[in-house]
Amino acid sequence: MGKTSLFSGERVEKSHPHVEACGEVDELNSYLGFLISNLPAKEAEIIREIQDIQSLLLHIGARLSSTPSSPLLQSLRQMQDEDIRKLERSIDRMDETLPPLTGFILPGGHPCAAMAHLSRAVCRRAERRVAALSGDGKEKGEPDTVLIYLNRLSDYLFMLARYVNQITGVTETLWKRR
Repeated sequence: MGKTSLFSGERVEKSHPHVEACGEVDELNSYLGFLISNLPAKEAEIIREIQDIQSLLLHIGARLSSTPSSPLLQSLRQMQDEDIRKLERSIDRMDETLPPLTGFILPGGHPCAAMAHLSRAVCRRAERRVAALSGDGKEKGEPDTVLIYLNRLSDYLFMLARYVNQITGVTETLWKRR
């Protein structure tokens, strides 16, 4: 009852680190779908970009729900440096249009920006779960590449939140020490 099958076929506890990491990536993917469903259709470029990210997250989830010794891993798509560079180009593209940050901003603004901030927080949690997989020395290699991707993805989502606020004319709220 408290067990499930990994993608690679092994039966493990539902609290197994691979299941936890995969679940976090799945939750992130769901939040991104919610974000897309609320973006105006005229933002087709951003929608396509996020859908590409969602597709890659499905690949990441499949890899995370397989044990490192599984022969099935050979048939799954591996993370590429280009995946990370693509995120970085998108971050740079949005950053060029935004005013410089003069302090911390509070998550919120336009509902889609708030969803991007929420997605960013879930992404950070997923990153921590994947870090737990690679932190014990047994899972070195690809999880480290996934970690880099998730780290850059959280930066992308922060930038996306700022960008959405800008294109919708919503002013960001600067944090004030009280």
